[in-house]
Amino acid sequence: MGKEKTLAAISAEPPVRMTRSRAAANRASGVMLPPKVPTKLDPKKVMRGNSKRAALDENNPNAAVSSSLQHKRRAVLKDVTNICCETSYKSCINASKIQTKNYNQVKRAPVMKDSKVSPSVSLEILQGQEDVGKETAEETEKTGFAEAQESMFSMKLEENAAMQQSLGSVIRECSLADLQLEEQISRKPSKHLTPSKKEKYVLCENLGNGPDITDIDSDYKDPQMCSLYAPDIYSNLRVSELIRRPCSNFMETLQRDITQSMRGILIDWLVEVSEEYKLASDTLYLTVYFIDRILSQSYIERQRLQLLGITCMLIASKYEEICAPRVEEFCFITDNTYTREEVLKMESQVLNYLGFQLSAPTARTFLRRFLQAAHASYKVPCVELDFLAYYLAELTLVDYGFLKFLPSLIAASAVFLARWTLDQSSYPWNSTLEHYTSYKTSDLKAAVIALQDLQLNTNSCPLNAIREKYKQQKFKCVATLSSPKTLQKLF
Repeated sequence: MGKEKTLAAISAEPPVRMTRSRAAANRASGVMLPPKVPTKLDPKKVMRGNSKRAALDENNPNAAVSSSLQHKRRAVLKDVTNICCETSYKSCINASKIQTKNYNQVKRAPVMKDSKVSPSVSLEILQGQEDVGKETAEETEKTGFAEAQESMFSMKLEENAAMQQSLGSVIRECSLADLQLEEQISRKPSKHLTPSKKEKYVLCENLGNGPDITDIDSDYKDPQMCSLYAPDIYSNLRVSELIRRPCSNFMETLQRDITQSMRGILIDWLVEVSEEYKLASDTLYLTVYFIDRILSQSYIERQRLQLLGITCMLIASKYEEICAPRVEEFCFITDNTYTREEVLKMESQVLNYLGFQLSAPTARTFLRRFLQAAHASYKVPCVELDFLAYYLAELTLVDYGFLKFLPSLIAASAVFLARWTLDQSSYPWNSTLEHYTSYKTSDLKAAVIALQDLQLNTNSCPLNAIREKYKQQKFKCVATLSSPKTLQKLF
């Protein structure tokens, strides 16, 4: 009875902390303590324990991933194809990292310290975590598949780019071949050159400037010189002068009502008109070119020859001048011989004959290039050389016999004779001029001799408009200069 009372008293007493001394006293008295009565779990302790386990799981991400998401990883790997191993491997690693990160974020989310949450609620939260984890894994699988598709698309783009690059290289090679062929054709020397000159021309084009040739296109600072494009421009002009060239015998074959002297009188009068209206020299050269082109194609009566002259000058003025004279001024300059309507009608006819192709290289066009090459041998620019070459070239406009020479040949001959007129102590031709004009002295012989006859006026031509023009001081009176008649030994 004593033991039973003791046990009842102990069980009725509130639980106290068991110490070593109390345990020793109980053993000495022979009292056996009953097993501890299970108490109701405190929800706070349950949540606290769950949170501790969650924290432990957070500290060990491999365990969480291996326990709950191992099958999801295999699903990601199963969808990856073997197109690009390196890209697929990277996408799988990225997917597993995304899964682990999302799962850890989900595990951290439900950690709550509210003591009123029941265990059932915690179980529902865990089930929600699993659902969210499944959805995250599915999204990750889709992401991995999308990355694989992007890798395939990028590979196709790279292949297309490589094909386009190879195709572009082939096209560039073809275009370069075409350009080289076109350049060779455009730089082909004229038929008036001798075979030795053609070989020399090709050699200069292939090997560049020789040791005795001065590069006149080395000045890149002046944009008006067009140093980068000048060789190609003048090569194209050499071809153009052969294509659009007036006939040299239209007086004998087509024109029956006008003569060579009538043509000369018309051009001499147009020189005075250009001086009256202060027109550029290019306008005068282009006017004569239009007249010769029309006379080469159409029959003109002598009563309409002056009308043709002023109409061609009107068209050339519109093409070359900044402020071209009006139609009424050209009618007035003819003492109103022709009306405005007649001039406009003739203008329409001339444009139709020319096919509206008004651009053409003249002797003045080539003189710019050839004089630049001639000045390369001078330490100080010689103004008299320019004016004298212009004067000699304009003299050929009046003479019908110079239509058989190309404009480039006339320009080269004018430079040759101008250098000889100013200085007989040195040879008037050099390797630089030969290179840039593509003419040797033997090619210039006939033109230079005929040009010297014009300079000396051996035929006593009464047309003096050009001579009076270049006797002015602004042109250094170059019309008064003459050259010794000993040119035969120079060729």
